[in-house]
Amino acid sequence: MFKKKSKTNVTDMTVGSPTKHILLFAIPLLIGNIFQQFYSMVDSIVVGNYVGANALAAVGNCGSLNFLFFSLSSGLAIGIGVLVSQHYGAKDDKNVRVTIANSFYIVFVAAAIVSVVGFILGPWILKLLNTPDTILQDSTTYLRVTCLGIVAVALYNSVASMLRALGDSKTPLYFLIFASFVNVGLDLLFVLVFHLGVLGVALATIISQAVSAILCLIYAIKKVSYFQFHKDEWKYNQEVIVKTVKIGVPIAMQSSMIAISCMALQGVVNQFGEVIMAASTVVSRIEMVVQQPYGSLSSAVTTYSGQNMGAGKMDRVQKGFKRATLIALIFSILLIPIMYGFGEQIMGIFVKDPDVIAVGKNALRITSLFYFALGMIYVPRAVLNGCGDAKFPMINGITEVLCRISYSQIFTKIPVIGYWGIWITTCATWITTAAVCLIHYKRGKWKEKRIRA
Repeated sequence: MFKKKSKTNVTDMTVGSPTKHILLFAIPLLIGNIFQQFYSMVDSIVVGNYVGANALAAVGNCGSLNFLFFSLSSGLAIGIGVLVSQHYGAKDDKNVRVTIANSFYIVFVAAAIVSVVGFILGPWILKLLNTPDTILQDSTTYLRVTCLGIVAVALYNSVASMLRALGDSKTPLYFLIFASFVNVGLDLLFVLVFHLGVLGVALATIISQAVSAILCLIYAIKKVSYFQFHKDEWKYNQEVIVKTVKIGVPIAMQSSMIAISCMALQGVVNQFGEVIMAASTVVSRIEMVVQQPYGSLSSAVTTYSGQNMGAGKMDRVQKGFKRATLIALIFSILLIPIMYGFGEQIMGIFVKDPDVIAVGKNALRITSLFYFALGMIYVPRAVLNGCGDAKFPMINGITEVLCRISYSQIFTKIPVIGYWGIWITTCATWITTAAVCLIHYKRGKWKEKRIRA
């Protein structure tokens, strides 16, 4: 007989203060996201300090490709979370469990396919990106090993997304923190003791990802009633699968197109040599950390919007958007003096090469002035995703692709700008994409996108 346990840590966001819900949800998620970035940050720090600048460039060269492969599987997790949050907001416990059970079929199949494709085609794509011969072998090694961890990444993201859809942003944090420490320990062990170089940091990454995925799943099954299924809830449900794909695939494609645009930009970066590649790698790692508060805010707003959309409370969705915009503005303003005052020291954490540090310091000063535009991509996109607007992710993805490709070809070809066009491209892309997001939100079509039956 099915025994229902307490709904550990779940939160109903359809009542109470929107600001309080968003902040209380986003803060632990932010801490978790920062720890998740340790997977790539620690790799870069260890490689940059103990292996060399070329090895650092090799790891950074795989960043956009890894993002592409991870996005194809993890985008579905966001779609699953949207469905779960809307059913939960409508107090439809039965459909919450059915959606969660059926989601595992989609996640495992998608992740397995992406893993195999990435492993086979990754080296060929690296050559298309003009990867220098000096780092091609290390890039190929890092990419292929990390592709083997895609199933673990997809599993963790899907379980975490479902827990967050139920209002629990704390539990995934605990497992990420533990896995991050595992990653640090294994990085140092494999590189400093076993001298495995790039291979070592790649192995440390996938082992750590597997740890976080397994622990998160065990917790959910044992402690959260919505993961304790009746036999009939495990049955293939075509309606659930179709809805999940309808929401998840466009989000996955959006992320994939953004990744493709980053790959195109990486191809431009590679034309300027190892110093600029290393600087770009470090700046990208730093901006991954910068983006975590925006990403955490986005996840909070997606869950908040999904639950309130399911409950039919459109006014609360709009209030949530306004509060999140204010939070993004305050954070963006606070970051500018940090990047101007301590950019050199921050760069120095990752690499010791003075030429790389000099370029990266000024790159951070350029991009920090436009962080609010970056934030205003995340906030309206979160509302639209949470409300189930399946068309918008494709519009957003196409915008970023066109901007990064066209702007990079324009700015880097201007002699007085040169490689600084790499970061000017990033800023111009943020501004254009934010404008598209805000226009789509203001049109109000999202109010008609409630997806639960």
